[in-house]
Amino acid sequence: MSELRFDVIQDAFKKKAAVVETPAVKTSEYFGELVFNRDKMRKYLDDKTFKAIVNCIDNGEPLDRKTADGVAAGMKTWAMEHGVTHVTHWFQPLTDGTAEKHDSFMEYDGKGGMIETFDGKALAQQEPDASSFPSGGIRATFEARGYTAWDPTSPVFIQDDTLCIPTVFISYTGEALDYKTPLKKALKAVSDAAVPICKMFDPKVKKVYSYLGWEQEYFLVDEDLYAARPDLMLTGRTLMGHASSKNQQLDDHYFGAIPSRVAAFMRDIEIAGYKLGIPLKTRHNEVAPNQFELAPIYGETNLSNDQNQLMMNVMNSIARKHGFVVLFHEKPFDGINGSGKHNNWSLGTDTGTLLLAPGKDAMGNLQFVTFFVNVLAAVQKHNDLLKASIATATNAHRLGANEAPPAIVSAFLGRTMTAVLKKLLEVPSDTPIEIAGKKGKSVGLVEIPEIFVDNTDRNRTSPFAFTGNRFEFRAVGSSANCAGAMTTLNAAVAEQLIAFKAAVDKEMAAGKSMNIAIMDTLKPIIKSIIDVVCFDGNGYTDEWKAEAKRRGLDVSTNVPEMFKAFTTPKAVKMFTEMGVYTEKELEARNEVKWEIYTKKVQIEARVTGRMALNHIIPAALAYQTKLLKNIDLMKDVYGDSYKEMASVSMGFAAKISELVNLLKKQVDDMVEARKVANKIEGEYEKAKAYHEIAESLFPLRKTIDKLEEVVDNDMWPLPKYRELLFIN
Repeated sequence: MSELRFDVIQDAFKKKAAVVETPAVKTSEYFGELVFNRDKMRKYLDDKTFKAIVNCIDNGEPLDRKTADGVAAGMKTWAMEHGVTHVTHWFQPLTDGTAEKHDSFMEYDGKGGMIETFDGKALAQQEPDASSFPSGGIRATFEARGYTAWDPTSPVFIQDDTLCIPTVFISYTGEALDYKTPLKKALKAVSDAAVPICKMFDPKVKKVYSYLGWEQEYFLVDEDLYAARPDLMLTGRTLMGHASSKNQQLDDHYFGAIPSRVAAFMRDIEIAGYKLGIPLKTRHNEVAPNQFELAPIYGETNLSNDQNQLMMNVMNSIARKHGFVVLFHEKPFDGINGSGKHNNWSLGTDTGTLLLAPGKDAMGNLQFVTFFVNVLAAVQKHNDLLKASIATATNAHRLGANEAPPAIVSAFLGRTMTAVLKKLLEVPSDTPIEIAGKKGKSVGLVEIPEIFVDNTDRNRTSPFAFTGNRFEFRAVGSSANCAGAMTTLNAAVAEQLIAFKAAVDKEMAAGKSMNIAIMDTLKPIIKSIIDVVCFDGNGYTDEWKAEAKRRGLDVSTNVPEMFKAFTTPKAVKMFTEMGVYTEKELEARNEVKWEIYTKKVQIEARVTGRMALNHIIPAALAYQTKLLKNIDLMKDVYGDSYKEMASVSMGFAAKISELVNLLKKQVDDMVEARKVANKIEGEYEKAKAYHEIAESLFPLRKTIDKLEEVVDNDMWPLPKYRELLFIN
């Protein structure tokens, strides 16, 4: 190993864990200390202002300017006690990240001095411009007004010296330019659609909440090694690199003892998360080396999504203090597990009922089956749209490999619920649905086992799996904003619930009892979902791909094509009727998706080509020169018999020539394809062309990886997988 490279790797391995300043109190005593939650509101707001803001949060009532001024004054007092000097509207543009522009509290006092001020107007709305964020043509640069507006349902928090106010981001003409705005609309839509059905079972229900529990997977790499890999720095993944002799095949990393440096990092992010009111619960080693996971207790979807975005920012910052870089890319290393962000999703009422968990009696179970079946019906109808909601250039590398679900959206129910649904098709519509063991058995009784959560196995190849009292949408990528998938899922479920309620009302108008009307409406839906979207087998097989296509499920693996699902008549009708997106917004977002896809592949192609020409080929030729000198020496020493003596060197030299020539041609062909693609005007057509370029990077990588196996290790210019993947 060369001296320079040895030093780089040694420096990485010598990094010491940062000192963890663990608070000398119980976690519960400092949980939420940097969040302006209800406890802080009670302390810093007068009674009238407090009641008004709580009514706004709980019931959606608007705030007048006087109340907003009162809230702002309380926030400022609290924030300044924590050393805050600036304020920002924190929003989520269409870049799968967050954005913020900081303004200080300072203003002229009119007397020649300065004073800290913050009022209701600054709290409620700002005009950050932010004209360079993607908009899909909704706004031109010369008319680029963009506004942020406070979301009171997501608590204000402090980061460093800045008061952060979660906001929506909209254009001058009112179109959404972010993830939060449509998510909040979808959450309202699913509540409005679910409440009338819930009232059939419990008239006291006034609101239905969507819940999200995210599981954030990620990789850690040593900062110094990361800096020695241009591909990691510029694209978030390794565009080349031969597999390590040992990777994850022994499964010894999974749930193993957490390395001490990583444990220190985890503890620091947990402390930071707790102070920000994020209820982090789980941490562990994942399957691949250097891969880990953290997950919180589930929460209301809008807030939980904000917390995930905030946590990703916190992780990036704290990792550097420990000599790490966090990789959120879905597939940073070839040949081992990629990273997802499983979205555990459920619905619950304001009376405390979980709608996707069995009830306490026959009526509660009928309500459970009603929502369970309608969710699956929504997934079946919009399986293409749900897949499009998680499709990205980066997630495409993960889907269908190493335990990630395939690019076909099906639902896994497990044997228990499959049997329950099939039995419901066989019995009369007035048959009670009871919990086994609670009551004596009767002929025709449909039983749901009492210990329910453990009666569903796991299927790692299922994108949408029922796991006891919720569905786990496993296809969401680790770098994604959960709001994309959650907006689509909640909107689709809302549409289905509205259609279902209308059908039940029609049955009841014909004289049927509520129970029979519900079951008569459910039965054809159950038959359809069992025949089409439900699949408990291996999602990786070619047989399933053929069967899924026969069933009418979308089986495309072409990401630019997937995005078109958002603008089909079926999708436009659903989103517009649910009040989530306008048709203009849908078209604009597709333009953004295609543009981002193109740019990400374009960057990868440029990095691959330049690394091939500037790193790989020079190193290979340098080693070949060394071999040729060895051959010349052999000839001088052994005369005519040198060919036999130098056969190994000659073989390696010839192999290098073959691979270098092939690599140069592959790079040239890829560059020419890029030149053609770059001249295409339409974003969709350009993205299609770049999809082909993305495919061409695989054989190019294969050539480079073969060279890695041939070239002298001391002369190879990049840290290898065996060095990147094992933290000491």
